[in-house]
Amino acid sequence: MGALVAWFTGLSGAGKSTIAEKAASMLEAKGQSVLVLDGDVVRSTVTRHLGFSREDIYENNRSFINLCRTHAADHDVILVPKISPFLEQRASARRELEPGFVEVYVRASLEEVFRRDPKGLYRKSSEGSLQGMVGVAAEVPYEPPKAADLTLDTETDSVEACTQLLVDYLCSRVGAT
Repeated sequence: MGALVAWFTGLSGAGKSTIAEKAASMLEAKGQSVLVLDGDVVRSTVTRHLGFSREDIYENNRSFINLCRTHAADHDVILVPKISPFLEQRASARRELEPGFVEVYVRASLEEVFRRDPKGLYRKSSEGSLQGMVGVAAEVPYEPPKAADLTLDTETDSVEACTQLLVDYLCSRVGAT
């Protein structure tokens, strides 16, 4: 395993993809080779056959672990912004991708992401036209990390501040300045 893998977790709308994209640009400006494996992008291409049942979420997670392994030799940092709702699935990713695994919790309360609702998913869930919304539906709860390596609180801190915290942390891990 060559790359440092920053595995993001957080509710939909917490800011994972936004922070990952901004961090990728900042890390590349520092000479790092960065790959972003965005949950939404991979779901719409590589794992589009999967739904959102617990079993499909676990299968999706295994696909991301394999993608990280496949690309690890070609990059310094791999950013994986995805909901990744289950404690055990993140523990599995850590076991599979150690020693370069970093769990990044992008925290925003359910009330806050309902307010933001950038994709309209929470509205659809409230209206009943979207079933199985992670963090809303009883069958797919969101299990926040008990001890993330880094927590970025997008409810209290700006995207820019969160991104800078992430970049500083990752640079300290890869030895970049």
